[in-house]
Amino acid sequence: MAKPKRYAIISDIHSNIEALDAVIEDAHAQGVTDFVCLGDVVGYNAAPRECIQRIRELGCKVVKGNHDHYCSDPSVDLDDFQPNAASVIEWTRRNISEEDTRWLYNLPLSTVIMGFTIVHSTLDSPSHFRYAFDKQDAEDSFNYQRTRVCFHGHTHVPCIFRRTTTGASHGILKLGAANGLLEQGNYFINVGSVGQPRDGIPKACYLIFTAEGMTKLSIEFRRVDYDVDAAVQRIKDAGLPERLINRLYTGQ
Repeated sequence: MAKPKRYAIISDIHSNIEALDAVIEDAHAQGVTDFVCLGDVVGYNAAPRECIQRIRELGCKVVKGNHDHYCSDPSVDLDDFQPNAASVIEWTRRNISEEDTRWLYNLPLSTVIMGFTIVHSTLDSPSHFRYAFDKQDAEDSFNYQRTRVCFHGHTHVPCIFRRTTTGASHGILKLGAANGLLEQGNYFINVGSVGQPRDGIPKACYLIFTAEGMTKLSIEFRRVDYDVDAAVQRIKDAGLPERLINRLYTGQ
């Protein structure tokens, strides 16, 4: 009998190599068989080259996040961006190679892996990078979901949306970051952020998805300590905005 697949689902690394390396180490210790990345490999923090290299070394499936898009497409006009965000995008563009830029640019917006879907934002308009904060946002994405489970990121807040069907009625339940077997229904699951959590817990966050076929499915959200001070020092050395430092310490 084949062993179940154990996927480490990671998202929103945002150029934080210290957090990414801690997550990879933890995932290996948990017996993960495969890695999957939901995008935003770059942005906000100060190790974009290192994070791109590490993700490519893992050989995992990756979809494009909004920061991957902004940093790899020079035609994106930054005039409407907040100054802090624009400055980091411009810095990242200058500090990644042409090969890195091409790799980011050519990432798909969504894909299906062994019976589950991955996307950075939502399935109804993945190229517009909409946020899924509530039940209506999830409902819009569910309407385009063709697999039982879809993993996403973008908000940096771990969350589970579940759609159940009873007769002709449909419902979505926001469960929060719960662990365990997935009951019947369809799921739209935000795996949180590796490199810049925003739910008040500054530890790196990722999810382990265990699949025995596509019938017995379970999830486990994991929080991992990492060297925040080292990541902060990189930001200081790069001259990036101070607000980025505060976010790493507070998880907000």
